[in-house]
Amino acid sequence: MAFGTHHVHIKTRDPKQTMQFYVDNLGATLLGEVAGRGYRVSLNGLQLNITGLIDAQKREQHYGIEHIAVDTDDYTATLAQLRAKGVRVLEELPPGGNGRRVCFLEAPDGVQIEVIEKV
Repeated sequence: MAFGTHHVHIKTRDPKQTMQFYVDNLGATLLGEVAGRGYRVSLNGLQLNITGLIDAQKREQHYGIEHIAVDTDDYTATLAQLRAKGVRVLEELPPGGNGRRVCFLEAPDGVQIEVIEKV
C-alpha cells in the first residue's frame, strides 16, 4: 500500500474570489474549472481544489482547509487495512465520471482525509 499527496481542498463561500487570491497573490496557476463547483489551481505543484460546500456530500463539511487527499494504488486493500485498524470511514462516494472510488476518513481532532483510487 503506497500513498501520494493528491490535493488540498479549500471550501469557501466565494470560490472564484478565493481562486483569484491564490493566482494574484501567491502565483498559483489556474488548472481548470470544476463543473460549476469551483476551481483547481496549482500552487507550486500542490493542487488546490477550491469549491463551496458540496450538496452531494453528506458528512459534516466546513469552510477553510476542509481535507487532505491522498491517492492509493490499491483502494480495496487500503480500506480493509484502515478499517481493521479501527479508522472510521465517514463517507464512501460512488465512482465519479473518471471511474475512481473515493472515501473520507476521520483523523484526530476533526481532520478529514480523502482516499482516492489511482487509475
